[in-house]
Amino acid sequence: MPPHVSADHPAAQPPARGSVDALISQTRRLKGDMDAVRQDAQGDATDPEGRWQRALYDLARHQLDDLDAHLAQLRDGPRPVPPAGPPPAAAAPRRESLLSRVGSAEWNLLTDEAVWSEELYRILGRDPATPPLTLDELPCLVLEEDRPRLTAMVTDCLVDARPIDGEFRVLHPTGTPRTVHMMGEPVLDSDGATASMWAVLRDVSELRRTQRAVRESQDSLQARRQAQTEHRLAAQLQEAVLPPHRVPLRLPHEGPSTLDVAACYLPAATTSLIGGDWYDALELPDAETLLGVGDLTGHGPAVTSNTAMLLGALRGMAMAGAQPARLLSWLNQLLDATARPVLGSAVCCRYRPQTRTLVWAQAGHPAPLLFRDGTGRRLRAPEGSLLGAAPRAAYEQAEETLREGDLILLHTDGLAPADRLLALAPLLEGTRSSQECVEAVVRECGEDERTDDACVLVARVTR
Repeated sequence: MPPHVSADHPAAQPPARGSVDALISQTRRLKGDMDAVRQDAQGDATDPEGRWQRALYDLARHQLDDLDAHLAQLRDGPRPVPPAGPPPAAAAPRRESLLSRVGSAEWNLLTDEAVWSEELYRILGRDPATPPLTLDELPCLVLEEDRPRLTAMVTDCLVDARPIDGEFRVLHPTGTPRTVHMMGEPVLDSDGATASMWAVLRDVSELRRTQRAVRESQDSLQARRQAQTEHRLAAQLQEAVLPPHRVPLRLPHEGPSTLDVAACYLPAATTSLIGGDWYDALELPDAETLLGVGDLTGHGPAVTSNTAMLLGALRGMAMAGAQPARLLSWLNQLLDATARPVLGSAVCCRYRPQTRTLVWAQAGHPAPLLFRDGTGRRLRAPEGSLLGAAPRAAYEQAEETLREGDLILLHTDGLAPADRLLALAPLLEGTRSSQECVEAVVRECGEDERTDDACVLVARVTR
């Protein structure tokens, strides 16, 4: 049996000019020409060399199909793609064509002789002066974890006459693993016994690397688009449920002593995801005012949805007359009963304008800060654990009598430490409104590189 002719061919070069559509048309014309040549070269189906030549035609057609799909993807733009793609420019130190190097081999089982093409020696990193390896010796080049795969392919071919079509990795003398795609068939003698086996082996290392690069870049692009979509949805939902913070409020609208209220939400500086920080200010039916801030664990639309649920429950229970301690107790049970339990902190206040009394409770949250006559202090915090941490947690309540001109500052822990905020007392004393206070706090503390989002709410007692 004559040995196979060498499969060494220079890689086809893509046209240097023309639009992507022109390249696609040329590729498809080339596929048609390839099919015509293959049809003319059918030959004898029992001839091993003829089968080997048809295998090379099939391999070339497969590569042209890949090239056609890659060019179509380039034309149509980023989209979900099968695990294949064109190589990114300058992505690897070694530039190789998608039509990778191809070698051939034949193993004669009767004489235990092997014939390799010159290119196969280069693919496997062997010295051409050395004899080709037999089928028994071939696994010594293969990475240990891939040897069972190669053994199974060869056994199926020799014993069950199944075609070989699979990949394995070899350790190249350069020290880098190379991926080899192997296609082959058994050659039967006149008695139907396996006399030899031929194979076409292709170095697909660069192709597989570019496929991984395309998948990774595609995944990165999809993840970025998904993050942008989630951010937009979360921001829209947050804007829908939080009170407007660009316009200061006077709550209640009428009464002997009202509150001048302003607030601000500050996104994190190190992430684009919307967090679970919230604030609220609401006039209640008894002319009292609800004030609150809090934080739920997590980021994105899921936590924003939980925030919307919590704020809805908070407002409903406050409108029904629930006092801060009872309100936090019910919110704690609500979070504990959700399908996906979360943890949260909060401080809730009711301001009674008739007596200028602030009644408040907290759930694992920084206490309100009271600024009066140019100085500031923390209010004494009543007992209260994180929301969602224990289903039957008890919450205490505290009261503070305020004066005209007093300023109450509520904040989440992503803003700044309490000591830093208290040091702003002289600055806040000179402001004329709650909105100016918020702007001063944001100017002094809000422009830091925060790792978490934050909220600040300021309420000044007025006549």
